[in-house]
Amino acid sequence: MYIKKILWIIALLGLVALGIFSYSVYNSIFSPNTKFENKTATVYIPTGATYQIAIDSLRPLLDDLSSFDAVAQKKGYAANIKAGKYILKKGMNNNDLVNVLRSQNTPVSVVFNNQERLEELAGRIAVQIEADSISLLKTMQDDVFLNANNLNKQEALGLYIPNKYEFFWNTSAEGFRERMLTEYEKFWNQERLDKAKEIGLTPNQVTVVASIVQKETAKVDERPKVAGVYMNRINNGWKLEADPTVIYAIKEQSGNFDTIIKRVLYKDLKLESPYNTYMNITLPPGPIAMPDISSIDAVLNYGKHEYFFFVADVENFGYHKFAKNLAQHNRNKQAYVQWINKQGVKR
Repeated sequence: MYIKKILWIIALLGLVALGIFSYSVYNSIFSPNTKFENKTATVYIPTGATYQIAIDSLRPLLDDLSSFDAVAQKKGYAANIKAGKYILKKGMNNNDLVNVLRSQNTPVSVVFNNQERLEELAGRIAVQIEADSISLLKTMQDDVFLNANNLNKQEALGLYIPNKYEFFWNTSAEGFRERMLTEYEKFWNQERLDKAKEIGLTPNQVTVVASIVQKETAKVDERPKVAGVYMNRINNGWKLEADPTVIYAIKEQSGNFDTIIKRVLYKDLKLESPYNTYMNITLPPGPIAMPDISSIDAVLNYGKHEYFFFVADVENFGYHKFAKNLAQHNRNKQAYVQWINKQGVKR
């Protein structure tokens, strides 16, 4: 009887120990293990991260790091770290946390527009994905890539069609560039290629004209009309004589693209630069800014009219007054010059 009693006690103690162990395991796996107050928290795991780097990234967000570590080790996460952006929800347990980190890389929205140079574009993208601005710029300017796609460094900005795109945060510089090439080829579909051919321009030339239209007017509804002026000039063998190209030439020669120029002076029109359309009958060698899709389509579907000139309309700000001949244009221009002088704008 005594021995039997001892065995029962041992068995009972074993069951208690097993229960305690099972409860501990259950808690480590299925009990909530977050300590942030918001509904969600974001963690970024960089490319090439070690398990320790991942743990350090998670440390401020977890209540019990050791229990997470135990589950992560058991589920093989420690040996299979995946880079990316991960969204953690308040109250998640260790099992959920590991599952998210293993398979739920969340895309980010990448948005860009209005950049004047590749340098600016690289900086804009670098704050939205993992790739840094130096690697992005180097990749964008890669001669092998540009030559393979019939582009040069002056034309390269036109490859990047401004829009909103989804990327994984850990996208590399090369990955970003290749995706943008795919988007460029999708944008320049057969319909747009046919329209470009119909108006006698290549896609690169359309982008250059569109960049000038973009700089001339912020009014989307006016862009086809402005594009029509430039196409009338091109079709009649005239110089474009576009002030934004002069402004770009000034910035390009000075190397200071942060300069704000509100007024083009007569001396500026004589600046020797391939971008100065007062001096050259040819188009600039590349876009002077990143044109919106609306500007590109405005060129492809430019307004058919007889206007060859336009100047800012001081009675309807943001829009322009259009003229068919120089005499009419000079009258319109006089009103603008009087207005800008009254504003005290010297440069």
